[in-house]
Amino acid sequence: MSQHGEQDDAMLREELGDFGFSDKDIDVYLALLSLGEATTSAISEEADVSQQAVYTITDRLEDRGLVRVNDHASPKTVRAIPPEESMAALSSRIDSITPALKDRFTDTKPKTPELKMVKSHETAIRRLRDAISKAQKEIIVAIPEDVYPEIETELRTAADRDVLTFLLVQDVDDVEGARKRFRGVADAVRCWSENILFMFATDTQSTNPSVHQSALVGDALLVSGTHDLGDGVAVSEKHLAGSIHGMFFSAYWPAGTDVFVTDPNPLPKTYDWFRQAVFQAVLHSKAGTDLWADVETTDGETISGKVSRIHQALVKPSTNEYTLQTSLYLETSDGEVSIGGDNAILEDYEATSVTLRTN
Repeated sequence: MSQHGEQDDAMLREELGDFGFSDKDIDVYLALLSLGEATTSAISEEADVSQQAVYTITDRLEDRGLVRVNDHASPKTVRAIPPEESMAALSSRIDSITPALKDRFTDTKPKTPELKMVKSHETAIRRLRDAISKAQKEIIVAIPEDVYPEIETELRTAADRDVLTFLLVQDVDDVEGARKRFRGVADAVRCWSENILFMFATDTQSTNPSVHQSALVGDALLVSGTHDLGDGVAVSEKHLAGSIHGMFFSAYWPAGTDVFVTDPNPLPKTYDWFRQAVFQAVLHSKAGTDLWADVETTDGETISGKVSRIHQALVKPSTNEYTLQTSLYLETSDGEVSIGGDNAILEDYEATSVTLRTN
């Protein structure tokens, strides 16, 4: 076991793997970093890799500029190049070829979704921070309470950008304390005494390929325990990410206790993210507002009317008639019509934007 700890080893192995190192390459390189300079037999023993394999692997590592092989010594020795030197050289090589690669690159929508195992705390938190920072419309997060300080800054910055955010904090016993601690870091915050999952998803329904999509689901121990007790799966494809969103709102969000719900926005206000429009409509309805809406639809029509019903499971009490239903109903001159968001199937219209107003 490395003296630097299991989590450091897991992070290093995952990152080196992303650079194309095989498991045995990593075993040999990490062993050599610990030894500094050693014979192939000593490396073989430290890395638990055959001596014949060490010969081949160290040649590859030398080609990458990570080690220096001394063939003239007897016995043959291998010395690790200080990482600050080898990484600087690698970075310089990457910088030198970047312009040529950019000239050849054609920017297209990805055809193959990401599906990747995540096994280290550092990687999981880095992905979460990155996803929150890049989110443009919506964030859902479920974390153990002790992870919250690691993402508080990103959550508050997202709130300043008016990104719709739902936060489920687990392993919370002091609900009253949580009401003060989590006030204002998300549009809605719920707490739960259980501690079973780590999950996030951002912008999961966007039809714009330029909008970042990211999601991950895993065991809570991935971020609060040792790396070998929990793992997760990261995805980027719209519908896979949407499945994580659905699992969050159908299975876990209802189990939480409300500790904070934001105040409704001043009206009139236009929303191009349908779930945010529904969320705000619920807040205004609960406040007793006589609410009207102007809806731009995918058919190019504008539908206007008084909001007569709201079906949702974002704010308690839930009013949806089936799992994940998120709909607005308007009283129009042609009767009551239903409005849904992206890819609406059961509703009468699919909205591209909603303007909420009082008259």
